[in-house]
Amino acid sequence: MTDTALPPALDSHTLLVAAVIVHDKAADRVLLIQRGPKAKFAPLHWDLPVGKADKGEVITTTAVRELQEETGLVVESAKLKIAGIVHGAWGVEAPNGFLTVVFVAHTWTGDLVNAEPHKHAQVTWCPTEQVPSEFVSTTRAALVNYLNGGPMVSTEGF
Repeated sequence: MTDTALPPALDSHTLLVAAVIVHDKAADRVLLIQRGPKAKFAPLHWDLPVGKADKGEVITTTAVRELQEETGLVVESAKLKIAGIVHGAWGVEAPNGFLTVVFVAHTWTGDLVNAEPHKHAQVTWCPTEQVPSEFVSTTRAALVNYLNGGPMVSTEGF
């Protein structure tokens, strides 16, 4: 066996994405963003803090970076836990869809802000029993499954 990396398989590119469920267990609430009215995908729908990995970026680093960029909250990558995996085939500009790793965080620092008002209509805490229905379906499924006690794997769109 060699430790040489294989050349990239560009024809099979799948977009790598991280999403973060920030769960305030003490207040029984989760952090949600509402996509802006001009979003390319799912305008005005609710979602988790979510974003694409940069080339060569470790997926936990993506989760930490996107959460902070969108909400101002900071989490430690070592404290992230897996809440679900979504392999979807619609709504993105990638030949083989996207693979979203959904993490959960129970501790954070910082103050909640809408750090990207040009992208998001609002960023807010939501009681866990009031998760909106106008929500990106894949991340909503991951959130609901997490709240009901377990991780999930979804292949919506395939």
